[in-house]
Amino acid sequence: MKLIFIYGPPGVGKLTVAKELSKLTKFKIFHNHLTIDLVKSIFDYGTPEFWKAVHKYRFDLIERAARSKIKGLIFTLVYAARSDDRFIGALVSRVEKHKGKVLFVHLTCNKEELFKRVKHPSRKLFHKVKTHKELKGIVKEYDLFSNVPYRENMVIDNTKISPKKVAKLIQKHYRL
Repeated sequence: MKLIFIYGPPGVGKLTVAKELSKLTKFKIFHNHLTIDLVKSIFDYGTPEFWKAVHKYRFDLIERAARSKIKGLIFTLVYAARSDDRFIGALVSRVEKHKGKVLFVHLTCNKEELFKRVKHPSRKLFHKVKTHKELKGIVKEYDLFSNVPYRENMVIDNTKISPKKVAKLIQKHYRL
C-alpha cells in the first residue's frame, strides 16, 4: 500500500487536495478530522485520553489498510514538529511492516493566504480551526511549518496553484 501523507497547517488545503488526488488515483481518503471529531464526542479535546484514542484509531485503521494490501490511501494531518514525531515514526513502521510505503507531501502557502482560507465556509463541516485567533494561537504554540524528518518530503507551495494542479503534481512525482 502507498500511504500518501498530506500535511501542513490548518487551512492550507490538505483535504481539498486529497479529494482531487482521490479522483485521479481512486485512493480513499482518511482525513484527520474523522478521528478527532469521533473521539471529541466522548473525550475533551487535547486530554491524554483523547489523544490515546485518536492515535489508536489512526494506527488501527491505517495498519489494517496496509495489511489488506489495498493499493493506496490518502491521510491528512496538521503536523506539529517534534510533538508528532513519535506518532509519525510509529505510523511509518506499521505501514512498512506490511511492505507499504509512506509518501510525504508538505503543503504550504503564504501566511496571508492561510488566514484567508481558514475562514472558508467548507471548514464548518468538521470541527476545524475557523478563526484568525485560533490559527494565531496554534501557530504560536507549535511549529507547523517544518518538514517531517523521516523521509523525503515533496513540498508544494499552493498559494497560487489550484488543488487540481497540486494533485497532478503529487501524482506525477510519486508515479501514482
